[in-house]
Amino acid sequence: MSFGSRRRVFRFPVVALTVLISVSVAPAQTRPAQNSAAAEKMVSEKIFKNVTALKGISQEEFMATMGFLSASLGMNCVDCHVPESGGDWAKYADETPLKQRSRMMIAMVNGINKSYFAGRRVVTCYSCHRGTNKPLLTPSIAEIYGPPLTSEPDTLMPQAPRGMAPDAILDKYIQAVGGAANLSKLTSVVAKGKYRGYADDSEYPFELYAKAPNQRAVVLHGAVGNLSTVTDGKSAWQASPAIISLIPVAELAGGDLNGAKLDAALLFPGQIKQALTQWRTIFPSNIGGKRMQVVQGTADGHWPINLYFDNATGLLTRQVRFSDTVIGLAATQVDYADYRDVAGIKVPFKITSSWFDGRVALELTDVQPNAAVDASKFAKPAAPPPAPKASR
Repeated sequence: MSFGSRRRVFRFPVVALTVLISVSVAPAQTRPAQNSAAAEKMVSEKIFKNVTALKGISQEEFMATMGFLSASLGMNCVDCHVPESGGDWAKYADETPLKQRSRMMIAMVNGINKSYFAGRRVVTCYSCHRGTNKPLLTPSIAEIYGPPLTSEPDTLMPQAPRGMAPDAILDKYIQAVGGAANLSKLTSVVAKGKYRGYADDSEYPFELYAKAPNQRAVVLHGAVGNLSTVTDGKSAWQASPAIISLIPVAELAGGDLNGAKLDAALLFPGQIKQALTQWRTIFPSNIGGKRMQVVQGTADGHWPINLYFDNATGLLTRQVRFSDTVIGLAATQVDYADYRDVAGIKVPFKITSSWFDGRVALELTDVQPNAAVDASKFAKPAAPPPAPKASR
């Protein structure tokens, strides 16, 4: 069981995710400067062995970078690492020809951006590979004459000239899920259900706790132990079993922290307007044949967060956000479905989170609004105990 991560699921092939970043056609991106607080967490070379090209970044950014490489080349972990690395962190340090080539490619891409684009991020691995292990050289007739490929907007776009005002779309959403007056009475949420990770054959239980305006804790109970993601509204942490992470309790930063805060805020839809800034409406889109109004906001003033609202119902259907890595933006997509009425408020009972190297699908089975929630649920979590050994 993988908690949704493809990093350690070696018997299944890597598949392309439905949302990939097309930086070759997007405006150039510049990696924002790291602040001193983030710099103190740059520990990749202290956590992992034999790190040469990706020094000075956090474990989360390091693993997100691995996910970006995986998505760009359509390759799994052991395609670059030795097969024995499955289940053994130490073996990831072993040298392989593809690891050496990857370091050369990172240096090449950085050199291109530095020499020809004044250091702006214009070219990434995905620019040439686009989901294959060999760069594409010849245009595809099928792509030329087939349906146009869509790309997720990964920069803050200008307001669409004839688009609805963002406030109008957000007001329609607030009304669709219960109305401002009803939503203002929602102060907490306690829920439970079952989840399935990427390539999981079985479902596992989980619990969710939330308190307005922006506290949230989710505990996934899996075969290899428990994984918790917690935010107290200011900081956020992830507690992981040893098979998932070398750091038992990691503090989230950057886009991961912003994402955790947003997930907490969206559990209380009446405050959606305050959750982000610089709202604007961009060109509409389609999901599953349904027309969507697309609204962008930002949590950090740099990268966008795209929200897709069903034009017919007004309900939030999808969220796409980005976290920065040393080689490109890593996208996270959250899909919302199966809205049901709970005490006059519509709640999505199916929430699927997908990222470059994993997916987790949550299905709620019980939701209790305004239930009592102890403040300790939102404290920094303890390191998870090891999974019990199977009896012989």
